[in-house]
Amino acid sequence: MSKPQSGHRDQRDYAEAVAGFSLARVSGQFQGDFENGINACVECCDRHIDGDKVALDYISLDGRHQAYSFAQLSEASARFANLLAQQGIGAGDVVAGLLPRTPELLVTILGTLRAGAVYQPLFTAFGPKAIEHRLQLSSARLVVTNTANRQKLADVPACPLVCTVGTTPQSLLPGDLDFHTQMAAQSAQFAPVMRRGSDLMLMMSTSGTTGAAKGVPVPLRALQAFSVYMRDAVGLQPEDRFWNIADPGWAYGLYYAILGPLVLGHATTLNEAAFSVEGAYALIQRLGITSLAGAPTAYRMMMAAGDEAAAPCKGRLRVVSSAGEPLNAEVMRWFDSALAVPIYDHYGQTELGMVVNNHHGLVHPVQAGSAGYAMPGYRVVVLDDERRELGPNQPGELAIDIARSPLLWFTGYWQQETPAIDGGYYSTGDNVELEPDGSISFIGRADDVITSSGYRIGPFDVESALLEHAAVADVAVIGVPDPERTEIVKAFIVLKQASQASDALAEELSQHVKRRLSAHAYPRAIEFVDALPKTPSGKLQRFVLRQREAERAAAGAPATT
Repeated sequence: MSKPQSGHRDQRDYAEAVAGFSLARVSGQFQGDFENGINACVECCDRHIDGDKVALDYISLDGRHQAYSFAQLSEASARFANLLAQQGIGAGDVVAGLLPRTPELLVTILGTLRAGAVYQPLFTAFGPKAIEHRLQLSSARLVVTNTANRQKLADVPACPLVCTVGTTPQSLLPGDLDFHTQMAAQSAQFAPVMRRGSDLMLMMSTSGTTGAAKGVPVPLRALQAFSVYMRDAVGLQPEDRFWNIADPGWAYGLYYAILGPLVLGHATTLNEAAFSVEGAYALIQRLGITSLAGAPTAYRMMMAAGDEAAAPCKGRLRVVSSAGEPLNAEVMRWFDSALAVPIYDHYGQTELGMVVNNHHGLVHPVQAGSAGYAMPGYRVVVLDDERRELGPNQPGELAIDIARSPLLWFTGYWQQETPAIDGGYYSTGDNVELEPDGSISFIGRADDVITSSGYRIGPFDVESALLEHAAVADVAVIGVPDPERTEIVKAFIVLKQASQASDALAEELSQHVKRRLSAHAYPRAIEFVDALPKTPSGKLQRFVLRQREAERAAAGAPATT
């Protein structure tokens, strides 16, 4: 059953937005020229200076709130760009940031872009090996970090020059630069370095869950796609208070917590503290957040905390956006009931940004469990194994039609072959179905789909059914080998605090799925666990569970514990 969208004054019809899409019109909203000269810091900061207009609401670890204007960030970015120039770092060079969600992070990003250099995010939970690989990949010239993360770099061979935030003269390591001392010594004037739209502004990495991380170069023209996503999918309005809880060490946080809102001239919010349900509700009330974005992991935590915890924030949010993994229908229903706000699923990749969305800013049906519709500026298709386009209700691989997707900016991995680009399509590796109305239904990653007794079972469907049960807080589903059925469905379940694991509950959950989903898709094996393996950005790592099961099978242990 589809649900109508909550309207706002700038909402447009989806079909009209697609038919009327013009890349020239999008490009015309920028101050620079993507063909002849543009600077990302100008687009995300300088052109939005208007008195004390706020660009950043920052909440520190100890709970202090401080607002920074576009004017303040412009001056700070100029000082940082001068710092880079003093070290011989300029256009095309890579500057890495290993920083928490602080103003210094934002200054590092904007100052790097002002200098025409390339920013590389390093997530603060990375260990030395992950950092080493990424720095070698990018040939970074400088790493900006803080005292809490500085020691990790000591174990990185051939580490580039380090600039550290929060040091004292006594604690500064030999050869390091002190961030604030260096900034104070620089001029607040630096002419932005003009670049072309095809020049790089970011050096990203894939998560590397199935091998070494691959470099994803992001050109300046990706700003066009970022702006369309913020306008059409997030539906950001001038009066909104926006908070994207994703960490800028990853794509969704960097693209859409930093560059996306700023390129529209809209303030963003950075909360240095780690996510907690209590902290999130407190910040929503304190700052008057109306537009929230993040990953389903956080939203399931909010749902698990219950209606009573949500009650003070009910009706305060206008829209909620979800990305990173499929959004379960039960989460959508709970947000509607407990918080009185629509939460919509958005789909994308580090290589693409967001491309399939249930758009807050456009009018179209929203189906629970659906990834939504292609964002204006993209044509998405479903391909079979022969790379032929499929019609409705035929499962296949989601792909982007390169020639008919003017917002597509990804052209290949950094200094690597890119098998995903072939025959005029970019293949995502995700299995989906095209619905008759043109929307996309997510099945799962190609290597996640379970084949049991000839049936193809998407783990997302089983997980969604299990999440509807009152005892379940979180769940992951995989296929495990079975001599009769090829594979059987196994569920790893995290229970809510009020529930106790038992054989009876396991049977109840299996029967619940059988009733809610189908007789062939219910979990024949259930294991109750304290937590699920996830990446630092909150994405489920099913391959870890599959590996555990393979080791268990090799040892002759049964699929259940």
